[in-house]
Amino acid sequence: MKRFILWVPLGLFVGFALVVAIMLRNPSEPVIRSQMIGKPLPAFALPPGIAGKPGLSSRDLAQGGPRLLNLFASWCIPCAVESPQLMRLKQLGVPIDAVAVRDRPDDIKAFLERWGDPFQRLGLDPNRHVMIAIGSTALPESFIVDGKGIIRYQHIGEIRPEHIPELMRQLERAQ
Repeated sequence: MKRFILWVPLGLFVGFALVVAIMLRNPSEPVIRSQMIGKPLPAFALPPGIAGKPGLSSRDLAQGGPRLLNLFASWCIPCAVESPQLMRLKQLGVPIDAVAVRDRPDDIKAFLERWGDPFQRLGLDPNRHVMIAIGSTALPESFIVDGKGIIRYQHIGEIRPEHIPELMRQLERAQ
């Protein structure tokens, strides 16, 4: 009986570990959506991420038609993975602006030289203030902002080729 009692804590721990592993692998809500969808962008003004390209402010995104706002970093591997799709969206005529999160101008410049530069404006968010304010949880992440500065759609994770049709539909809806 004493041997059995010694194994009970180990059995409970293994059972608990299995439950946690299953929940992490198959969460009931796999993503956390921004609470800012349908709301105006918070006011911000970011300095340029690299020399020769304008910085980005919330006012820039509240003029004209809908735009894609991409949050990325040069150190982010999925951000490099989505680069060809951003270049494709640019070829399709989509205006794209970016926020470089926790990055350095030299690293951003090298990233854009290697993977392409689809951005019209690029603001530097060294302390993640804008990222947090718009409800972004990880990089890369993209938002469609209508011409009045209202966030209309959130794409979590890297943009893959199969996501382009949905992004184009959402841009059309944001007109």
